[in-house]
Amino acid sequence: MGFFQPEGTMAPQFPPPPFVPPKPSVSYLIDCVYQNTYVWLINGDQFWFYPTRVESGEVSGYRWNGAFWQFYGIDSRFIDAVSCPPSPTLY
Repeated sequence: MGFFQPEGTMAPQFPPPPFVPPKPSVSYLIDCVYQNTYVWLINGDQFWFYPTRVESGEVSGYRWNGAFWQFYGIDSRFIDAVSCPPSPTLY
């Protein structure tokens, strides 16, 4: 089974930040759409994610696999917490 890029969405052009942000006690994925977002799942998995769509019960976007962004979708009930830290300002 191959992965596809849905029409109208584009994977980020750069890798995510090289750090793991602190896990917040309260978080809302809707606040992180189109931003680098660190995700903790209830099964203990954690990863960088770039959400492009958040709907009732479903989240999709791009997951960083260590080398490139790959289209990914997940049931929102499996998400424990998210953090979308601000990008550092480059001067």
